Amino acid sequence: MQRSPTLRTRPGSSNADARTTPDLHQQLRQGAMAQAHWNRPTLPITPVSTTLVELDYMKNKIADLEEQLARTNSFRHSDAPSVAPSPAPTTSFHVTSGFSGPIDVLQDARNLGSAYTIPRGISHKNRVFGQSHWMNGVVVFRDVIEILESHLKSGTSNMLLALHRAKMLARMIKAARSPDWPTPPTNDLPTKGVCDELIGHYLRTIETLYRILHVPTFRKDYEVLWTSEADVKTGFMVQLKLVLAIGAIFYDENCSMRPEITRWIYEGQTWLSSPSYKSKLGIQHLQTSILLLLAREYADVGSELVWISAGALLREAVYIGLHKDPVYLPKISVRSAEMRRRIWNTILELNVQFSLISGGPCLISLEDFNTGPPGNYEDQELMAHEPNRQPDHVFTSTSSAIAFRKTLPIRLTVVKFLNDIATSGTFEETLRTDTALRASYKTLRRDLKEMNATECHPFASTAIEFMMQRYISSLHIPYFNPSLHEAIYAFSRKTVFDTSLRLWNLAYFTDASKETDFVRLCRCGAGFFRAFTLHASTFLAVELRVQLQEEDSVPRPDLLSIPEDAANFYLRCIEAGETGIKGYLLLRTLVARIGAVKQGLGRVEMQNSIGQAAENAVEQCARVLERLAGLGSEDAGGEFDFQMPVDFIGDWDLTMSDMFNFDGGSNFEAFMI
Repeated sequence: MQRSPTLRTRPGSSNADARTTPDLHQQLRQGAMAQAHWNRPTLPITPVSTTLVELDYMKNKIADLEEQLARTNSFRHSDAPSVAPSPAPTTSFHVTSGFSGPIDVLQDARNLGSAYTIPRGISHKNRVFGQSHWMNGVVVFRDVIEILESHLKSGTSNMLLALHRAKMLARMIKAARSPDWPTPPTNDLPTKGVCDELIGHYLRTIETLYRILHVPTFRKDYEVLWTSEADVKTGFMVQLKLVLAIGAIFYDENCSMRPEITRWIYEGQTWLSSPSYKSKLGIQHLQTSILLLLAREYADVGSELVWISAGALLREAVYIGLHKDPVYLPKISVRSAEMRRRIWNTILELNVQFSLISGGPCLISLEDFNTGPPGNYEDQELMAHEPNRQPDHVFTSTSSAIAFRKTLPIRLTVVKFLNDIATSGTFEETLRTDTALRASYKTLRRDLKEMNATECHPFASTAIEFMMQRYISSLHIPYFNPSLHEAIYAFSRKTVFDTSLRLWNLAYFTDASKETDFVRLCRCGAGFFRAFTLHASTFLAVELRVQLQEEDSVPRPDLLSIPEDAANFYLRCIEAGETGIKGYLLLRTLVARIGAVKQGLGRVEMQNSIGQAAENAVEQCARVLERLAGLGSEDAGGEFDFQMPVDFIGDWDLTMSDMFNFDGGSNFEAFMI
């Protein structure tokens, strides 16, 4: 049945966002009346299918008008000036370290009267990071870095040679995992039993958080792959392998399929980088690109660059019109419209998330699109000609994504507040943004609870809580260092502590044999969740040390074991295939710093204790890396020259991944932008 021509009239050429508030109120009243009309019992002469289609259209139209009204009211009531605000004035102080290389901390010039830095960004090598990047926490560990620096320069330490050895072992491991570039896609797959398991892992976890696939269609094409002798379409094979790559992160406790994961990522990147790029643009291409971004992030294959790639993906989606809601486009099926909304929503989510972890600005605003959130449909229902849209309180496979989307405006505000060049960044604005963020989070928790989402989608519910806690924490981390000394920032100190403790408890489980899917992703996967788990544990270690130093302060019992647990957790990450040792080294030095405070050691004894802890940490990591490389300690030097080069101190980078180096044996990374 065709939709009513009257209802399908396309908008005029005038700008919808330029409507006045009274106009929008009038349209909302009219829309409400229309919705009430369509909700009345259907008359016998009115076909049911037509009524449902028109009702669905009116609901989407009303939602769009409500969003326009919110934007208009936000603009009218905003006390922001009509011109872009001036950025907060900054100055910088320079830190030179043999571990991290030169770092310039951009600090708030308005705080120069204070002895404690409020970081507004980091300049490191040829990169500049905003406030949400984890390197802004370097000011909190400055005392430990200085102690390690003096230990390195003492002439009595063998740690530099051990660090160089660990770096070479890491390169050996990565080289062994990586195929030649380019890597043309093949039809080689694991056994069907293994593939079934990996697909199950993916669908149970990531697909519940980010809606990417139409699952019945994907499963149908997957089964045909095993039963038909027809030629396999390369596009689907690449998509399947990226699903397998993500699912393989959850396969076993040591992530034993890393070589296969890396190869599948290389194949996907090769296929998407081919010259016939333009002809591939479409929903399947965007789905595959999203899967590639997630696989790269979780497998740490160029994970530092996903923010750049996500920006390119956003523009691809705009190019084919996903930023325009389907109600404003020529008529398409409900299923096609919903897939467009789902893909656009996921691309928005990834851009905001990658902006938060990369410290880069999120170069999109609410005024740049009018595509509404996904509808509350089950995938199977979308197979019908006239699918039945579920009420908002009924849980479906898309409910978690819909609920999380409601918090997008405030999360986008947070990222822009932290990373945009024009942010003014005052503490008062931080508190106002914090209030709005917590209110949105409260509504989100209520919605998820009403839908029983925790039981239905445990992975998505945990991941959403983790992300919201991180947004709250990110607002206050710039004030954490001064909050340890100045009472005016006490709320920020408490917030960083509370959110860090919650993040840690979500990501860490004492009994490794009973770890959840989310805990396994934090331990075996790289990217957002693991990085901010490590970050949270370091703030908890600093908080414990400060509490021990404060007079008449008794540390919370639940805080005492976390630094040691965190160090052991990160060592297990290395045993599961992580090649970077920087996190473990930092945590072990923080544990030693806490031990020195407990024992009441003097400065010299404390420096010796921290230096020895660092040496032991590097040696322990080197032994694990030797096992991963398939080497014994007696023959670990057989394939690489482990002699330390003269310029090694300047080359060693504690804080950044080797993935930024494009001069290795493969040029794969150059294609991941």
